[in-house]
Amino acid sequence: MPHLLISAAHKSSGKTTLSIGLCAALTQQGYSVQAFKKGPDYIDPLWLSQAAQRPCYNLDFHTMSTPELVRTVARYGQSADVSLIEGNKGLFDGVAMDGSNSNAALANLLGAPVILVLDTRGMTRGIAPLLLGYQAFDRQLALAGVILNQVGGARHEQKLRAAISQYTDLPVLGAVQHDAALNIDERHLGLIPSNEADSAQRTIEQIAHAVREQVDIAACLHIAQQAPCLLPTATPAQTDSGWPPLRIGVMQDAAFGFYYASDLEALQRNGAELVFINALSDQDLPDIDGLFIGGGFPEMHAAALSRNHALRTALRLAIENDLPVYAECGGLMYLGRSLHTQGQSFPMVGALPYDTVMEAKPQGRGYVQVQETAQHLWGMGETVLAAHEFHYSRVVNLDSNLPFAYRVLRGAGIINGYDGLIYHNTLASYTHLRDVDNNHWTSRFLNFVRQQQRLPQIAALSAIRNHYV
Repeated sequence: MPHLLISAAHKSSGKTTLSIGLCAALTQQGYSVQAFKKGPDYIDPLWLSQAAQRPCYNLDFHTMSTPELVRTVARYGQSADVSLIEGNKGLFDGVAMDGSNSNAALANLLGAPVILVLDTRGMTRGIAPLLLGYQAFDRQLALAGVILNQVGGARHEQKLRAAISQYTDLPVLGAVQHDAALNIDERHLGLIPSNEADSAQRTIEQIAHAVREQVDIAACLHIAQQAPCLLPTATPAQTDSGWPPLRIGVMQDAAFGFYYASDLEALQRNGAELVFINALSDQDLPDIDGLFIGGGFPEMHAAALSRNHALRTALRLAIENDLPVYAECGGLMYLGRSLHTQGQSFPMVGALPYDTVMEAKPQGRGYVQVQETAQHLWGMGETVLAAHEFHYSRVVNLDSNLPFAYRVLRGAGIINGYDGLIYHNTLASYTHLRDVDNNHWTSRFLNFVRQQQRLPQIAALSAIRNHYV
């Protein structure tokens, strides 16, 4: 089970671009590539999934146990020729000061050789002490090679290679010249998602071409083959509840695209038939038993979302009639009365009594811990959950009489240390959940949906029983 980890000295070094290029180049050469992304990230996995032509899966110390991390790589990697794990931030960076949740810690856990991507702008001989320091900092780490990025020309490349060769024993696996055409535009939460970029496939092909021409792909494959075997595990079986499949709507379009592949799979495994809905163009809700609205960038498509009056009306009526709905972040913004962005106000669904406002600075960003309240629609008591939030919007003009599903122990949430607004059968939250070993939220949501289906039958039986008593 060959696997390797792509990391960098710091963020914005080009590791995502190189990871995309390697995935696409290997796929074009006939290899089956399984991509993984460290950390709570939706955007990079969208690009990596498109490049590798199969879903990318996240690996996160905050929400997953170490056995689960290993099991995830083994499970999804067993059907691929090679697995590529893209790190986040720098190689030794992480929340914990002891490095226990860093990229290096993940590489050590998985026995993954590390290829370091370095932004070489403004650097020549100084690259050597940098690499020597990285090698010395963690002797356990299998630092296997370096890819030079943003190289300023042939002479610059020659100096860099000479310094690395003279002072270190690390192989240079590639030197990618500076090329503005390879840049992926960024937004406040990172790269522009590939589901929004009309030219995404063309960009991927340009990056893949540059990687084929300037990176020793065969050497990268050889490095991956040095990784120890991870014992494959059985794929989780489809749950047979004895109930008919539930039709669960999933809003997936340019405005809403933040979904974990493993969460969608967990919904299906637990008895859901996914029905995808385009909030920008569909005029009505399909026949569904429940609805999941993930995050995204509704602020970038506010005008189009607002113009779709028919769908907004249908959704508002469905919520009033107790359709079970779970909305995260962007979904929360969509369900409110209005969205204020760039000096304009756009009417949204209007099902929940608040407005949202986009701000210039993050209102909540990073790992969170929330504790379920007794009001949670499909909770497990006062369970503490590890999750994350990424939002530049904030809720204003909120009806203070509504209950909340979570008390925020760490993070921002909606207001005053609470998150997860509850209205009828709808839960709208800034908190992003992941279906992992200690939080199988998908099965709990589906059980709640089934309960709502049974309520009319229970009421009818009760009425009959009372009639004859």
